[in-house]
Amino acid sequence: MEQVSSTPINLDKARVDVRHPMLAMISMWVGAFIGMFSETSLNIALPSLMKSLGVSTATVQWLVTGYMLVIGIVLPFSSFLTKWFTTRQLIIFGLADFIVGAVVAATASTFPVLLVGRMIQGIGTGIILPLMFTVAMSIFPPHKLGTAMGTNALVIMFAPAIGPTLTGIILAKLSWQWIFWIFVPVLAVGLIFAFTSLKNVGNITKPKADFLSMAESVVGFSAIVFGVSSASAQGWGSPIVIVALLLGLIVLGLYAYRQLHLETPVLNLRAFKIPAFTTGALLVMIDFGIILSAMYLLPMYIQNGLGLVVALTGIIMLPGGVMNALVSALAGRLYDRLGAKGPARIGFIIAFVGAMMLATASTTSSIAYVIAAHVIIMIGAPLAMSPSQTYALNSLTGALSADGSTIMNTMQQIIGAIATAVATSLLGIGQAAYSGHSSAAAFTNGVHYGAYFTVALTVAGFIIALFIKRPQYSEDVKTEQ
Repeated sequence: MEQVSSTPINLDKARVDVRHPMLAMISMWVGAFIGMFSETSLNIALPSLMKSLGVSTATVQWLVTGYMLVIGIVLPFSSFLTKWFTTRQLIIFGLADFIVGAVVAATASTFPVLLVGRMIQGIGTGIILPLMFTVAMSIFPPHKLGTAMGTNALVIMFAPAIGPTLTGIILAKLSWQWIFWIFVPVLAVGLIFAFTSLKNVGNITKPKADFLSMAESVVGFSAIVFGVSSASAQGWGSPIVIVALLLGLIVLGLYAYRQLHLETPVLNLRAFKIPAFTTGALLVMIDFGIILSAMYLLPMYIQNGLGLVVALTGIIMLPGGVMNALVSALAGRLYDRLGAKGPARIGFIIAFVGAMMLATASTTSSIAYVIAAHVIIMIGAPLAMSPSQTYALNSLTGALSADGSTIMNTMQQIIGAIATAVATSLLGIGQAAYSGHSSAAAFTNGVHYGAYFTVALTVAGFIIALFIKRPQYSEDVKTEQ
């Protein structure tokens, strides 16, 4: 059982004294912004990349799923890495790694090289994202922590808000390689601040590494994502797909069993013993799947279904991106006033309406209709996201809170990769079912199939949201922290 200190909390003093905390955060804000920009904005360039590199839809989606897979693999090790390396070393490595990945991607002339560049970038994002929140919690005093965490959230949500528009403008004037070249000078600025303003905020204890857990994590998550992604080209009945999925499920089962029995697990899955955390975490994962599948299908539909140019695609997606950022900023306040139950349920209902609009769009749909569908999805999904996340984390206490955050961040990336892969697979099935029609009509029918998956996620989210209750804390779980 945790002991509660009787020493009064000093609201004016941070855990780690840093002379200029805002300057210390800049390097991480830059890295997180570019990481999220890269994760959400490349979707708009996929049709151009398919033509330039001569690859199929099933192949090009690996640029999205591969990136998120690597982030999901690296994230569970973030806590372990902070005990072996200083904060400064990790952030400098993460930023430098992303620069290397961006250069590799920008100079790639073949798809495999471009994919390698993307996966290298994923390592940097996986390191920087969790550290941004950990460092903020340490270097800001309690009375300024709300502002700091709000800035973190703004950085993460601002990137997907403006990413598609900026990418559209770049592709209208320059080649796709410039999407990656523009990362380099921005990340270089982050490196300068990392060298000059960042110090270590953690304790270097160099604990023993559990290599078996690490191997199980990498193999299990990789096999699941590989299996789902391969289904886009091979079909769900393919032996390769079936073997990969079975292998992934078995290895992840062994991984979960080991984490529950280790004294110091890599990822503390005991958090799932608390029903409120399980419910909230499931809602966050489903919500992220809704956002990622919709943002993957929409720009491809605009270009291949409606036949609009890429620059106009970015402009069409701007209102939805801005709405996403605005609702994300307001959803936290709604939780303080109303709790998670109302916002989560209403959010999934609104997202359902937007997803159904996307699922019934045609080759003659107006731009206003497409914008409205995107905006509605981007009102509903973030309205459910923040309250669900807060509901889950508020059910945890002590050290388990950090583990819960890591679990959700990790699973978000893995579920995002899987959702994108499933949407791609259904897109291909829908196209094949309409093979006798024009390419635009066939592609739009494929988008319908993919959007049905998004609709199904909104329904599943609403049903799970019905189980939201007042968080109940488990004494046996708390004693195991």
